[in-house]
Amino acid sequence: MATRECYHCKQEVEEGTPHDCWTTTEENLTRELSDDLMDAWERLRETASEFGDQRIYASHRSIMFSRKACYFFVRPQKSFLEIWFFLGRKLKDRHVRQVVQTSTVKFGHQIRVIHRDQVEPPITDWLQEAYEVSAQLHPSKAAKAGKRKAIPKKKPSAKRTRITRQARS
Repeated sequence: MATRECYHCKQEVEEGTPHDCWTTTEENLTRELSDDLMDAWERLRETASEFGDQRIYASHRSIMFSRKACYFFVRPQKSFLEIWFFLGRKLKDRHVRQVVQTSTVKFGHQIRVIHRDQVEPPITDWLQEAYEVSAQLHPSKAAKAGKRKAIPKKKPSAKRTRITRQARS
């Protein structure tokens, strides 16, 4: 039977068979990690779980940690764990590889972890801060609805504009 390569996951899929590469699990994403990376992942997950009530789930190639909105996620790679977390400020530190402004109030920070011993302060402190500020950085729909909308300025009437033009002449 003919096969095709999935654009997303690069797997060979038989024509006519259903294929859902978007549905994944933590186990699938961490299955091929080295022992050092698996130890780092387990310590990271355990540390984040202690922050409080949250949802941890896999989405495509990332493992998401969220309250109402995602406050950090992990992309397991062959030789490192790529971690992105969101704060209301920019960090300047040797651990932070990249900073991206993701909204008017939120900055995404990228770090890489290759060993269990790296999952300690300041990284864990930043993840804790991201957990704590996630509610303020992602206001609820009720809070958005409660905000006053700006009143649009009215255009001057044509009559008034004519008078103004005549006065200038």
